Amino acid sequence: GMASVAAGVERVAGLIEAWSGRVSVAAVNGPTTTVISGDRDALSEVIAGCEELGVRARWIAVDYASHSAHVESVHDQLLQALAPVSPRAGDIPIWSTVDEELVDGSGMDAEYWYRNLRQPVRFAPVVTAALEAGHGAFVEVSPHPVITASIQETTEALDIPAVVTGSLRRDQGGSDQLALSLAELAVHGTPVDWDTVCHAPHHPWIDLPTYAFQHQRYWPPTAPAAPSAGSASTDGGYEVDERLWQLLDSGDVSELAETLGLDTEAGEPALDTVLPALAAWRQEQRDRATADSWRYRVVWAPVVADGPTALSGRWLVVAPHDRLDHPLVHLCTRALTTHGAHAVPVPIGDLTSEPNQPVAGVLSLLALAPDSLPATAQLLRDLDRHHISAPLWLVTHNAVTTAPGDPAPDPHQAALWGLGGVIAQEHPHRWGGMIDLPETPDDRSASRLAMVLAGGTDEDQLAIRGAGLSARRLVRASAGSHPARTWTPHGTVLITGGTGALGGHAARWLARRGAPHLLLTSRQGGSAHGADELVAELAELGTRVTVAACDVSDREALRALLDRIPAEHPLTAVVHTAAVLDDGVADSLTPERFDRVLEPKAGAAVNLHLLTREHDLSAFVLFSSAAGTLGSPGQGNYAAANAFLDALAQQRRAAGLPATSVAWGAWAGQGLADRPGRGDRLRRSGFPGMRPEMALAVLQRALDDDETFLAVADIDWETFVSRAGARPGPLLAEIPEVRRTMERRDTPRSADGAADGTAGLRQRLAGLSGAEQDEVLLGLVRTAAAGTLGHTEAAAVDPKRAFKTFGFDSLTAVEFRNRLSTAVGLRLPATLVFDYPTPDALARHLRGGLVGGVGEESGLGVARSGSGGVGDDPVVIVGM
Repeated sequence: GMASVAAGVERVAGLIEAWSGRVSVAAVNGPTTTVISGDRDALSEVIAGCEELGVRARWIAVDYASHSAHVESVHDQLLQALAPVSPRAGDIPIWSTVDEELVDGSGMDAEYWYRNLRQPVRFAPVVTAALEAGHGAFVEVSPHPVITASIQETTEALDIPAVVTGSLRRDQGGSDQLALSLAELAVHGTPVDWDTVCHAPHHPWIDLPTYAFQHQRYWPPTAPAAPSAGSASTDGGYEVDERLWQLLDSGDVSELAETLGLDTEAGEPALDTVLPALAAWRQEQRDRATADSWRYRVVWAPVVADGPTALSGRWLVVAPHDRLDHPLVHLCTRALTTHGAHAVPVPIGDLTSEPNQPVAGVLSLLALAPDSLPATAQLLRDLDRHHISAPLWLVTHNAVTTAPGDPAPDPHQAALWGLGGVIAQEHPHRWGGMIDLPETPDDRSASRLAMVLAGGTDEDQLAIRGAGLSARRLVRASAGSHPARTWTPHGTVLITGGTGALGGHAARWLARRGAPHLLLTSRQGGSAHGADELVAELAELGTRVTVAACDVSDREALRALLDRIPAEHPLTAVVHTAAVLDDGVADSLTPERFDRVLEPKAGAAVNLHLLTREHDLSAFVLFSSAAGTLGSPGQGNYAAANAFLDALAQQRRAAGLPATSVAWGAWAGQGLADRPGRGDRLRRSGFPGMRPEMALAVLQRALDDDETFLAVADIDWETFVSRAGARPGPLLAEIPEVRRTMERRDTPRSADGAADGTAGLRQRLAGLSGAEQDEVLLGLVRTAAAGTLGHTEAAAVDPKRAFKTFGFDSLTAVEFRNRLSTAVGLRLPATLVFDYPTPDALARHLRGGLVGGVGEESGLGVARSGSGGVGDDPVVIVGM
């Protein structure tokens, strides 16, 4: 038999090691897709082991075991049957998945085809080689796509853009589907010989109609409302215009000319000189005001500790197996027990010690584990498997700095806060919060911990220190009026990810600032797409450029690269932009998926930090992401990596080293967030994208001000809050636009049909017939689905059409759950769209939970997440 395992080949090799000789790797299809084959009884054991570890594995419906020892029994028969085959060189080269190289076909004899059947299919390495060789279009010619998903997974893991499509599809095997596939290639820039495809007597060319034959408008209004008198718009335009009119009203030509930077030595400037200067000045000032509105920083607000401290029920204190005797475990257990709870220390993976007793809360001390991130993802899976929906609290130790007297944060602990912010959004009804303990916790710390767990505050991101409790807040950061310096590049500036979109923007900015020498690194080096054009452009700006292929997460490779920097241009600055995405909901993230994202981001940053400490650097710039600050559903590993960077910057500052970490929002242009489909979803989520030149101006000001950490993002807060569905956490309580949005949302709206809480909705349904109740609930379901998918009207959601055909994936399912949960006021599982396949079916299920009497179970509590047979495609990217 054969089976497919959702894990990389390295992990699968470990999973099947105990069945050596009976189970083999049959195919390496992608970074997290591996096929195994062998004896059916052994495969059954492997699949069962995978289920226990939370790794998806499924049987493949075949009755043979290709690419395993079973093939050896047909060796002689196969060679005899294929002996007449006389291979010859073909016109089109073939990339062999047997030999992992380009072949011409001349060696594909009987023995080759036996090896093809016996050895593993090295599909992913061959796709990787093709991508790195510059191939950008992959077409699966088959009756139905099977391997396109694996190819797409490989391209995304390598961060190499490519178009991936098939030819036909199941039940769509005609010329229309073939033409659609060819059109997909064409719109992605792949040449298609349309004369061959279409120019035939039965397919004559026709002209498109010249009239507007579809009257659905997608463009937003172009004339925004003007700000009222005396008010300031969010982009600062009102203040800029006021200053402009003050200058004109004064009649002082000298002051006007000086403000505009005009030369007055030859007399008063002419009008044709003044007008363009006025326009340019006004635009520059408006851009500066807009960019200033993008600046945010994290502060810590004191929390009055006057809430209850009484606890009750059974609490699980989850810790690593070898840390159950750690002092922090004892302190947390004592805090719970002293205040009335029954505390049970439990090692990770063993939550079934007392399965018949309900759980009141879960306190995770997995921050004590070296692998705290994948261990926390495993904890989420375990809680789902054992149907434990109690509040989950993550406890860290020295993860954050709340005041000048605090020690520098531990980046590894801080990474867990990045993951926690994502869990809070993916599992809002399970979430308790994050609590950071002080460097030396004591009995007062334990008492304050108990107060937090007892619900003594409404906060979910807290730090316990000797002075008391403080809560995390995001606030706008105004730029200082007098910069500490004017930072200018000199010597050599190293840019990681230097041939990528963001690295290229940074390189151009540095070249325009007069950088003498730029060292651009990437995994592909000079062979990266667009590298030659970038080098030529930088050379025109007068900058010498060296492009090097270097994996910065490899410390020795980086050391060798730094040793080769010319003495006449010593290393003086580092700009770390490199990043890789591997998105998926938190409980689907494996150790490999964490490593794939953290190594090029966090691991590389540590190497840069350690290997440049003896260099006289003027700047050490980390391109972080707002995902690590705000959280971003589906990006738990990426958020953790960026939170690590932010803490590393603080750690360097404490050691007297330069560091500036900028947590970027979405950039306009071709970055990680601008892959097909992601840009639109970002905009719908409230991130329209920052113009690169304006974002870089903010970076310049951050370096001039010698900032350690700054979040820089263009956020439409009303859209962001509305898109999130549930009430935003206290982190955003100080953002004025968020408060105004929540005030409007909290206004009762039952008159226009909007949800007004569970009690109000039940009352409204009570006076209706069953059919009318279904109609009301169906409207809520369709509205939530339309909002999630970006449709302007609920009518776009067919009530009898399966959710999966709308394009829902694991992440959009989470967002849909959040929206619908807010609308009906109930705790709903993230798997709604998989458990109830159509809007009709889901509406009937909701009626069973709200008013009863329907043939659906009425329990609408938190159910398992990350299940339902859906992929982990990314849908919301916060950051570059």
